[in-house]
Amino acid sequence: MAARWVMAATLGLAIAGCNPLPRPDYVDVQQPASYRTEAGGVRVDNADYKLDNQGYRVNQDGERIGLIDVPAKTEGESSNAVAGYYISTTGAVAPGRVASTSDITAMPNPSNLPTPSQMPQQAPITPSPGNVPPPPGYR
Repeated sequence: MAARWVMAATLGLAIAGCNPLPRPDYVDVQQPASYRTEAGGVRVDNADYKLDNQGYRVNQDGERIGLIDVPAKTEGESSNAVAGYYISTTGAVAPGRVASTSDITAMPNPSNLPTPSQMPQQAPITPSPGNVPPPPGYR
């Protein structure tokens, strides 16, 4: 009986000591920072663009690059991602229309679907890939 206890305790310790799950890479592999700091404290991102204090890319003149004028780009659009929700910073409900269930169209009835013979014939694609030579330099 004592031998069984010793054997069970040994087996229990052996099982408890092994971890069946693999160790994930993110534990061992540390990702490098998305920017580096050069001499003089200038931060440079991985694409060799200098960064300002807020982390925006700047050109040689110190002007931010890659910024989009959102109001000019979205001028005339009537869609609003937060339509109908209360916006605490403005103290009002966001303008626009909230989607309703009437906007969703139902799937067609399977008995009304056209058969393949009733479908219009598709025009052949021209030029077809079979009769056009490959571009120069392509293997």
